[in-house]
Amino acid sequence: MKTFKVMQFNMQFGQIWDEVNTDRAPIDLDLTIAEILSCDADIVILQEVEHAQPGGVQLDPPPNYTRLKAALKGYYGYFSYPKADPRELPFGIGLAIFSRTPLRDTFRLELPSSPVEFEFEGEKTTPTDRLLIGAKTTLLGHEVQLFDTHLLAYFMLNSSSEQHNQQRQLVVEQLRRTHGPTLIGGDFNVSNRDSLIHQFADAGYQPVQSTEVTWRHRPFVLDHIFHSQHLRKVSYIVKPTRASDHHILIAEFEFVN
Repeated sequence: MKTFKVMQFNMQFGQIWDEVNTDRAPIDLDLTIAEILSCDADIVILQEVEHAQPGGVQLDPPPNYTRLKAALKGYYGYFSYPKADPRELPFGIGLAIFSRTPLRDTFRLELPSSPVEFEFEGEKTTPTDRLLIGAKTTLLGHEVQLFDTHLLAYFMLNSSSEQHNQQRQLVVEQLRRTHGPTLIGGDFNVSNRDSLIHQFADAGYQPVQSTEVTWRHRPFVLDHIFHSQHLRKVSYIVKPTRASDHHILIAEFEFVN
């Protein structure tokens, strides 16, 4: 039986998990790299690759992605920042896809955020836009469409993506346009996972898993890999790691004849 392995990871720009001081935990990109290499995945889907800079400045070349690309020998990579915005908060931004087989037809799609007003460090602001990236590759003789996304955490703003569903809908529209084997990994930032799963099921996509918690701050399943009917899940694990405030999701797939 021929299978391939996919790794989904919100790497929080290399900031490790420290229960005592979560906001000021040190950055250890070497640990991030070691975790990625240990998973031995054919496809690696990452969010929060870079640390947002003051004023929305986007460093070019992106330093973390550059280090990852150098360390992941034998992988092809694609990276994109979201749209530059001076409102960007000092958290993680940027998406990356790595593949052991060449990537082609790469693209990016901006996902507008609703203007939900919230307060951060004593100042009122509104959220920045998010991003979906994609690429195609060939695995075991089959063309596969890959997607990677990181949606806005409306639940952190005392709202929900059910009320503000534009980002989710834009992602689903992209999924509906594909006609062959397709995978999407990401941090969907949806606290009500059932609504997300039902929405994606209507578009023909199933989650690898929906019960094991993937985030350390609250008992939520934020990280997912969804797959089209052309693929069958063989196995999966949720792997705890100190390399981020998110756990790693790893899944093995085979093609459906």
